[in-house]
Amino acid sequence: MSYTALVTGASAGLGEEIARQLAALRVDLVLVARTERRLDAIAMQLRRSHGVSVEVLAADLSETSDLERVAARLADDDTPVDILVNNAGFGVLAPFERSDAEEERRLHEVLSWAPLRLSHAAIPGMLGRGRGWILNVASVAAFTPTGSYGAAKAAVVSLSRSLHARYADSGVHVTALCPGLLQTEFHERMGPHLPALSRLAFADTRRVAREGLRAVYRGSPVVSADWRYRVARPLTWILPDRLLERISAAGDHAPLAR
Repeated sequence: MSYTALVTGASAGLGEEIARQLAALRVDLVLVARTERRLDAIAMQLRRSHGVSVEVLAADLSETSDLERVAARLADDDTPVDILVNNAGFGVLAPFERSDAEEERRLHEVLSWAPLRLSHAAIPGMLGRGRGWILNVASVAAFTPTGSYGAAKAAVVSLSRSLHARYADSGVHVTALCPGLLQTEFHERMGPHLPALSRLAFADTRRVAREGLRAVYRGSPVVSADWRYRVARPLTWILPDRLLERISAAGDHAPLAR
């Protein structure tokens, strides 16, 4: 039986790595990101390396028309999508009191509204086929007071838990993957605003992708990726919010977790 996965934010970082690991499993792909040129290059490489079908869908998920095009692709029963990976995201550098309201809107539309909308488009077909997997990339920031970024990621975790509880018995599994720091373009784009951190704080992107795919296959509603963040997560239950905020949002309050 062949499977097809749609991956958002697939042109770099964790999204690209998840797409590569799915291709290695002989899963056909629909790659979604804003930059069509980069998607085309990745698609060509994956077709040659793994012999899978790869479709490219350039879209900016903060734009309603683009988001609806992706939703329509997910709802197309003639070319069904079995696996949805909601990975697209970015961070707002400025502190909340100085941030641009339009950027805050875009942040929440990409980080929390887009996963909800795309899951809403995908689940009816998955239920009809009796199988489906949705991997929502959240963040360990969801468990800490990290401003609007953490709030958006907390919404993703809550949505994933709710959908998993509602649909797991029907064969549709939903998982929130919560990485910490990853050595990807997500943090490189923050440039000098990102505080100097030990490389020991960064998790391996390949391992995080692998853990996320295993978790959604096994039916885990939430997984904190990488052992160091699983060890640290209980601290979020006992440390004061003011201390957690200082640890989690250093520098210009840029989010320190994916």
